[in-house]
Amino acid sequence: MGVVSPTGQSTQDFFDALIGSRSGVGIVDIPFADRLNIRIAAQVRNFDPAAHFPKARLSHLDRFSQFALVAARAAWTEAACAGAVPSEACGVYFGTGFGGAATLETAYDDLFLHGLNRVKPMSVVAAMPHAAAANAAMQFGIEGPCMTYSAACASSAVAIGEAYRAIGAGVLDLALVGGSEAFITYGVMKSWEALMALALEDKGAPSMSCRPFSADRTGLVLGEGAGVLVLESLDAAMARQARIHAEIVGYGISNDARNMSKPEAAGQVRAMRMALDEAGRNGVGMSDVGYLNAHGTGTKVGDKVETEAIKSLFGKLAHQLPVSSTKALHGHLMGAGGAVELIAAVLAMDRKIIPPTAHLAVPDPECDLDYVANIARAAPDLRVVMSNSFGFGGTNVALVARRAD
Repeated sequence: MGVVSPTGQSTQDFFDALIGSRSGVGIVDIPFADRLNIRIAAQVRNFDPAAHFPKARLSHLDRFSQFALVAARAAWTEAACAGAVPSEACGVYFGTGFGGAATLETAYDDLFLHGLNRVKPMSVVAAMPHAAAANAAMQFGIEGPCMTYSAACASSAVAIGEAYRAIGAGVLDLALVGGSEAFITYGVMKSWEALMALALEDKGAPSMSCRPFSADRTGLVLGEGAGVLVLESLDAAMARQARIHAEIVGYGISNDARNMSKPEAAGQVRAMRMALDEAGRNGVGMSDVGYLNAHGTGTKVGDKVETEAIKSLFGKLAHQLPVSSTKALHGHLMGAGGAVELIAAVLAMDRKIIPPTAHLAVPDPECDLDYVANIARAAPDLRVVMSNSFGFGGTNVALVARRAD
């Protein structure tokens, strides 16, 4: 696994920040920030592209591709899978919501603000949503399918699920999977302001502006980063004595088919039920789930609907299930969120500790589950986790994983 996030640029730093409730949210540092009404975001700070890429290559790489490649390199190296299987039996399955937003904004600035009559020569290949996946395939010599999924906030969760299915069907032996997002730009921020879904800045403590499931929540905080994993069949991983973090045992995907931006509990229930039904066929029951990393964006409607969905599906077990949203600390990474949050859930099994829902100070009677409020919780027996990702357009994804030992 590999992570580049607002709370850390390695899996260890990322997870240490989560369990320590150290927030990556702050006052945004971008051009024209003084013209924003909402000035907070979760940025990857102190990221130096020159430390990772030669200067000549950077002209081809938007920030979202840079994040993806750094996270992919960490995952690929940890998995020690170079040469483990034929290159044509490997695939890349990535997700992104916006692709190269910074490259597009720079091009528009050059044309409309500065009056230039041309843009940078590599703008098209840097900005296209498929750029991160294609660059990863070239970096690691992966000659099998190279796929990019764009399903808003569920993009990288879809990528993981579809790669899981391809490996299970024998189409692939190994896949590099995940997602990346780098869209903290003036134009994107203004667009989200217009949607009126962003959290208001906490004037006393901007880092605490994102408050999922709390009664005083005011919206989501945009974030950027990447999460990448290496998936392969269990038999193949065991045969080469690979380091196995977890086994994916369930994947569910559904669509609300109702509203572009308002979630519905019924669709979320369908996705979670599909994932749990498949997990059941793999020997994992609903009562085995010991932690759920919620979508939990911090919006008034979204958190309430997800709570309803969890209670509808889990029934009496719902109030015994630890649920948390790590978005309070790393923000909403959109297309990268599903991968980053699955990694958080898997690390919770590795480290036997559940990350909290930070900044949850005011209980909401409509959100009445165990949200592991504010303080991480030891979980010595944690063996099965679920991760939810729900996107604009009505796409709902749930993934279930268990410890492999």
